[in-house]
Amino acid sequence: MTKNSKSKIIIPKNKTKIICTIGPASNSERTIKSMVSNGMNIARLNSSHGLIQDHIENISKIHNISNEIGVNIPILIDLPGAKIRIGKLKEDPVLLCKDEIVTLTGKKIVGNKKIIPVQYKHLSKTVSKGSTVFLSDGLIELKVLDFGEENVRCKVIIGGSLLSHKGINFTNSTIHVNSVTKKDLEIVEIGMIHGVNTFCISYPKDEKDIQKIKNFAKKQGKKVKVIAKIERSEAIANFDKILKAADGIMIARGDLGMEIPIEEVPTVQKKLIKKTNIAGVPVITATQMMKSMTDNPRPTRAEVTDVANAILDGTDAVMLSEETAIGKYPVQTVKTMRKIAVTTEKKRNGANLPCNLHDFIAKTHVKHDLKIADVISINVIEAHKILKPKYIITTTSTGTTARMISRFKPDCWNLSFTKNQDTADFLNFSFGVFPIYLKHDKESWHGVVIDFIKEKNLVKKGDMVFLTQRRFVDKKEGTDSFGVIKI
Repeated sequence: MTKNSKSKIIIPKNKTKIICTIGPASNSERTIKSMVSNGMNIARLNSSHGLIQDHIENISKIHNISNEIGVNIPILIDLPGAKIRIGKLKEDPVLLCKDEIVTLTGKKIVGNKKIIPVQYKHLSKTVSKGSTVFLSDGLIELKVLDFGEENVRCKVIIGGSLLSHKGINFTNSTIHVNSVTKKDLEIVEIGMIHGVNTFCISYPKDEKDIQKIKNFAKKQGKKVKVIAKIERSEAIANFDKILKAADGIMIARGDLGMEIPIEEVPTVQKKLIKKTNIAGVPVITATQMMKSMTDNPRPTRAEVTDVANAILDGTDAVMLSEETAIGKYPVQTVKTMRKIAVTTEKKRNGANLPCNLHDFIAKTHVKHDLKIADVISINVIEAHKILKPKYIITTTSTGTTARMISRFKPDCWNLSFTKNQDTADFLNFSFGVFPIYLKHDKESWHGVVIDFIKEKNLVKKGDMVFLTQRRFVDKKEGTDSFGVIKI
């Protein structure tokens, strides 16, 4: 998106937004600039790794780059959450072999290959006889044989090397921990101090977890956007409530693939993306999308297909984690992901839109909750299919109309004009939306935006654009109309 009205307007090639995790492999100014020029739209800072001071320095660096190149680079801080981990092992690593018996314990001890401490005091409440426990990001699989008050005796089903403080996952279980930790809130406060207002909450169970972050910010006189990571079975069960409370959804397939049967992940992904599309909320698909490019200059065919299928499902954004944080080819990975996105977007058949218009209208009419923004967005898309405008132009204070249109994944770009910098920042998460932060003192946006797109050579004589705006209702209300304009 453009930083200000004086910036040169360069509209990206990819309408699907690309989120890149900044880490040791990508935190130089040169690399960040190169990733932006090759398709990166949003910078992610993973606070589960690295020192907080390093993240603060990266925030400052990203802001400086943004000002220098005239392109706003929104920052997403991923909160660590209450990930359950094993404790300290006497030797690193220990080798767990198939069919061996190992004990998990809640006791504070130094472990070995026979007994492994777990930093979680509710072991006995979480497991059941015959249930599965995963260690080390799912690489090691255990089966529960029996359990007592503090100890859980397991059989090793799939062995492997285990390091201290690796994660542990329990399938189809209720986790008895607070999703929002004291550390999470400390990171939110630090982020807000340094100009970040979008946070990703890890392991939320329900809508109350999202509200905790928002209430904390509100007490500090701030408003934040909260993206909910769906990675627990409880989150799937409570998804509809989470969707209403959150500003965005991230389908984090790593932990999710250990919380539910891994073969169910693809269909759950499709179901959640469709629900999120219908709600007009941005959705991110994440985890291992291009993982082989952490070490290799080319992705596997399966990874290319995975990225393309997420886009065909209707995702707004795709995310890179270790690929850009610690990988050997961060810039090449972004460039490759952009090529996949652009090619897939061109090939998508409008008749197979992920958010089907007829299904959507039928569902909302049945519920009697069709809103003005829904009606505007539906009519814009129907007209777009017939008239093929150069751009859809939305004028917005909250971003709602732009997001409602974005869910239908139109072929043309949505230039979204706003006087609110926070709104512009968050619109970067929505498919095909190019936010433009532009202050003006005129009553109507009409002349302002038309003059702007002419001045920036975004249109030529004879081009057609759609313009949505508020014309007839009170200033407190939102968009109420759209017009067809020929330049």
